[in-house]
Amino acid sequence: MDTKIAIFKGQKVRKTIHKNEWWFVVEDVIVVLTDTVNAKDYINKMRLRDKELAKGYGQIVHTLLVETAGGKQHMNCANTEGIFRIVQSVPSPKAEPFKRWLAKVGYERVQEIENPELATKRTRMLYKLKGYPDNWIEKRMRGIVIREELTDEWQNRGAEEKKDYEILTAEISKATFGITPSQYKKIKRLKRENLRDHMDDFELIFTMLGERSTTEIHRTEDSQGVPKLKSDAKAGGDIAGNARKQLEKRIKRPIVSRNNFLKQSRKAKKLL
Repeated sequence: MDTKIAIFKGQKVRKTIHKNEWWFVVEDVIVVLTDTVNAKDYINKMRLRDKELAKGYGQIVHTLLVETAGGKQHMNCANTEGIFRIVQSVPSPKAEPFKRWLAKVGYERVQEIENPELATKRTRMLYKLKGYPDNWIEKRMRGIVIREELTDEWQNRGAEEKKDYEILTAEISKATFGITPSQYKKIKRLKRENLRDHMDDFELIFTMLGERSTTEIHRTEDSQGVPKLKSDAKAGGDIAGNARKQLEKRIKRPIVSRNNFLKQSRKAKKLL
């Protein structure tokens, strides 16, 4: 991770890229807003004062490696949305100027916090500009919603954000397609690219079926804890996997493809 310095009224706020977005050092933000000499103590008191913030603080803040005078250290960071929430709990005359500054640092992201529909519109436009057809974009957008519903259930039912999510996702994929996401990416010869952006209609549909089935099982059985979530993930994936196998038997070809959907779509257009 590369640490960058953003300047607010002459004071430094460190930020680093995580999950393709900027994450800001929470202590730096608190120092800028309050001029406190003990940011950790201020944060602890702030959490005691704001019960709602305290309840969701673990989801807002993540420990990331950040460059310091003593080398890279793990520090609590939050993305633009998280910082936006934290600022609401700081009684500071600098709060509004800071929000405006934050808007300049990550303008589009702040807009999306206030109007989530903008994020959806921008995502659609990005896919459109990349050359994806409207019918594929509709499936991809629906898949994003289904995925978000599933991860919300995982978060509320005892899964931690990264490692557990990867395990549960792999469980659904293995049951649905017979391979993990990392194996799937190798088949499609992908590296850092998003696997789902390279899936065709059937691949997206069966992915959605596996994840939506898993979500419904969680809700119906009120599942709690990673072992039960993992069992549900396999069950949901099995439902999609059985449907995939039936279709493959009928159409006499595998659903999992080495093809990059966008490239295939462009080749088809050239032949018309």
